[in-house]
Amino acid sequence: MSPRAFKRFILLFGAGTFALSLPFYVMGAWPVVGFMGLDVLALYIAFRVSFYSARAFETLDLTPFELRFVKTTADGARAEWRFDTYWVRLEQERHEEFGVQRVTLVARGERVEIGGFLGPDQKAELAEDLTKALAVAKRGPVFG
Repeated sequence: MSPRAFKRFILLFGAGTFALSLPFYVMGAWPVVGFMGLDVLALYIAFRVSFYSARAFETLDLTPFELRFVKTTADGARAEWRFDTYWVRLEQERHEEFGVQRVTLVARGERVEIGGFLGPDQKAELAEDLTKALAVAKRGPVFG
């Protein structure tokens, strides 16, 4: 959602909440207006927190020689891991009922979780696609 659309949404939601709270005010239940205003504030805060969290991202760069994983937090802090394509392996932690819970890159004693923000189905798809890509990369570069 764009900042302009967010502003419109909050204003529209606030106006609707205000309109719905007016009858309570007229009937003498004025505290309802304040509590409905708190609902608008809570929604605003929840969206702002969500927008902030959405700035975090991860990237995977795979070459025949190296797998590079970069994790950037919402505040811009970066952490980078480099793995030899030949030695890295992918591990999945599965739950019978909920599916893939964790996907981890493992190489020479180092473990890094990837895709922590993804849902179980997306983690399974990531693991499948990355396993295939690693198999191709381990075959080495293709010349001519």
